Amino acid sequence: MSELDLFEKKPIRVKPWEAEWVGMPEFVQNKQECFAKIVFRFNSQEDLDSFSKLIGQRLTRKTKSAWYPFRSHWGSEKKEWVDES
Repeated sequence: MSELDLFEKKPIRVKPWEAEWVGMPEFVQNKQECFAKIVFRFNSQEDLDSFSKLIGQRLTRKTKSAWYPFRSHWGSEKKEWVDES
């Protein structure tokens, strides 16, 4: 399929799958904001381990963020695509 570009006078190539998406609603997902965000700093590994035990979550030096109470970043369940062929 092709249409003429009014300015360039060249055919515009339309991929076959694009025709299937005409008229489809746009996907909009509103960002979920947290109630509060607090940055903690720890002086030692022992302090980090103590806090980790206190909130009941595994935290490491590489942990950038966590929800309390625990909330998986995968959502309520982890989904996985499997090729059944």
